[in-house]
Amino acid sequence: MPILQDRIKAIVANVRARNNGKGTATVHDLLAVGGINECRGAVILDASPASLIERALQRNEGVLTNKGALAVETGKYSGRSPEDRFIVDTPDVHDNVHWGTVNKPFSVENYEKVKEATINYLQTRDLYVVRAIAGADRRWCRKFLVVCERASQALFARQLLVRPSKRQRDSYFPQDFTVLVAPDLKLDPEKHGTNSEAAVLINFEDHTIIVVGTAYCGEIKKAIFSVMNYVMPVEENVLPMHSSANMDPVTGETAVFFGLSGTGKTTLSADTQRVLIGDDEHGWAENSIFNFEGGCYAKAIKITPVTEPQIYEAIRFGSICENVVVNNATRVPDYFDDSLTENTRVAYPVDYIENAAVMGQGRYPNVVIFLTADAFGVLPPISRLDTNSAMYHFLSGFTSKVAGTERGVTEPQPTFSTLFGEPFMPLDPLRYARMFGERMERSGTRVYLINTGWTGGPYGIGSRMDLASTRQMVTAALEGTVEDAEFVRHPIFNVDVPQRVEGVSPRVLNPRDTWADKEAYDKTALRVAKMFVDNAAEKYPDMSEEVRAAGPIVD
Repeated sequence: MPILQDRIKAIVANVRARNNGKGTATVHDLLAVGGINECRGAVILDASPASLIERALQRNEGVLTNKGALAVETGKYSGRSPEDRFIVDTPDVHDNVHWGTVNKPFSVENYEKVKEATINYLQTRDLYVVRAIAGADRRWCRKFLVVCERASQALFARQLLVRPSKRQRDSYFPQDFTVLVAPDLKLDPEKHGTNSEAAVLINFEDHTIIVVGTAYCGEIKKAIFSVMNYVMPVEENVLPMHSSANMDPVTGETAVFFGLSGTGKTTLSADTQRVLIGDDEHGWAENSIFNFEGGCYAKAIKITPVTEPQIYEAIRFGSICENVVVNNATRVPDYFDDSLTENTRVAYPVDYIENAAVMGQGRYPNVVIFLTADAFGVLPPISRLDTNSAMYHFLSGFTSKVAGTERGVTEPQPTFSTLFGEPFMPLDPLRYARMFGERMERSGTRVYLINTGWTGGPYGIGSRMDLASTRQMVTAALEGTVEDAEFVRHPIFNVDVPQRVEGVSPRVLNPRDTWADKEAYDKTALRVAKMFVDNAAEKYPDMSEEVRAAGPIVD
């Protein structure tokens, strides 16, 4: 565990002196570690979901749906607010953090002002305190004490993170990080040095996360994820991954799926024939992978019992829905109503998924799948990557938006999100990429790039890749049968393309063959390849020549 500050050391010493040298602590001791020394309201520790739901309803934080889920609205902030997220620039992290437009520095002086305002505010409220853990493998986990003014957000923290056993709760003190959550506190940007009335601040030296001014629960989740993405590589030599993971129930072989929104990560990793380890955040240790969470936080927009049966059935008592429109009379959710936001969400414990691995762990991944939704229609539907090309595409994190999804988008637009999770990675991206390459080599992991986007032409001309064919390709990759095929190197994208996959037309496997205008394909493919090359040149001037040479070819 990181070295505790003198203030925290004194609290620990007092607790042990009071309890014959043992670390048994009261909830007020836990709060004191987080800087809260006075509580004028009630303090509720580790309340059950039923109790938290009762209190949320009593305080008009939300309503129950017809299936018993708690539905809440988050108001002005219905998604993450990147411009309000900062890392406090303290000496212990200054030389490690990859500062820039994503990881923005915040002064210690202004942090102290925000923390003082937050503590003064929370000390006047009823507090819901949750002892939680990030990391299903206890060898590398961290303890997060989440302190909330809203019962609904305490329910979110309880259901989403790993829930400690009684033995772990007894030895919980002191926590590794304290998370202070005050959505109804509005900051003064001039006084507090923030960008707006809301702020998400991470202070590694103070072991504190502050989330104020926003009720969107995703800020809690992603701030904790960002902390894990820093401490796991720096302190534990564990690679954090923004990915889903599942496991063969017979062989125990595991697979990891990376992909940005809209690529099919959730859909393709939710396989009734395999065991779900987790849907979003994992660590790759020496010989295993493990879920950082104990729950799932899934998009709910347009889900049905047919399209997403597992998620749909998980939305029941104990789950929490965010910004899902609910009929006032029938209390039936309308998952197709995006009047509040398209980013509707639902959080639930992972064991609400019938075939979930409750322990949240598996052996090292045999297969890694990068998912991209190429709306230009030029990438092969499946290709094999060697170590250098896998590192290149890991750093690229490519997908593309389609025309009409955003105002002013009239043709496909490229999106490059480093490591498939750029907003949550505090360290130099090349550090994560090197760790990925080393583990891939050591474990003999096979890596494939699967395009779930368009074929036969770009969006508007071609058609979306057939889901049944994509599932066949994923199965061939997981089972290894794709390796029996002949592979041909793509002359532009510089990846190995199999010429046969059972159940998939050979013509589909070679994207140029699906275009009526072959010259148009060549021009579009070269244009997309240049986007890759330009992105790598701009973002990664220090990329090794071996990795750079494994990317697309534009000459």
